[in-house]
Amino acid sequence: MLDRRLYLHLVTWLGQWPAGPGLHVVGSRRRGRPAWDGRLRPAIAVRAGDSTVLSVPPERVAAIRALARDLEAGLLAALPAAVGQPGWVVHHDTFRWSLAPAPLPDVGEWTDPADPILPSWLHLFDREVLVVRDADGGYLAGVGVKRHDAHGHELAVGTVPAARGRGLARRLVAQAARRVLDEGAVPTYRHNPANVASARVAAAAGFPDRGWRSFGVYPP
Repeated sequence: MLDRRLYLHLVTWLGQWPAGPGLHVVGSRRRGRPAWDGRLRPAIAVRAGDSTVLSVPPERVAAIRALARDLEAGLLAALPAAVGQPGWVVHHDTFRWSLAPAPLPDVGEWTDPADPILPSWLHLFDREVLVVRDADGGYLAGVGVKRHDAHGHELAVGTVPAARGRGLARRLVAQAARRVLDEGAVPTYRHNPANVASARVAAAAGFPDRGWRSFGVYPP
């Protein structure tokens, strides 16, 4: 049975879950509102097995359903224009979640994302981020938490090249995942399927690949 937190996250984030076999285009007002970083995500989809839920603005549902019937495999190429953003791009991801993060030792400290020593991508977060520093206080690795809704929080991790191979990323992800679960939400993790390093981090942190995938229209 699907964890209730994950179910509530998918329903809230997409507008519907679950669905039967095939592609299901559903409308959600969330697609017209800024996401965690203040930018729009006008189309988001999650595929589990043979079922895909594609969430788009309600006023675009009928047109995209018709487009899906006409284009079939060509839908993704046409999707940015279909949601009113012809210059945007479609990202494909492996979609993971964890209810039992790996019991790795904590390694980071929660800190203000506005700290000027942090990389710019961590400045996008509006709450504390989890960071590992070197002996001089310099940034080595960090995790930000994308709070999509009250039920699902997505983790994003980055490590400077000189600090890779030390296991910092997996420990940070597991540590952040435990905090998300303590807050009553389910931690999720998405990465490009071709990103082998990110896949290894996820698996080692307790986020198995269950065969779920996601895609969406993102700003360039």
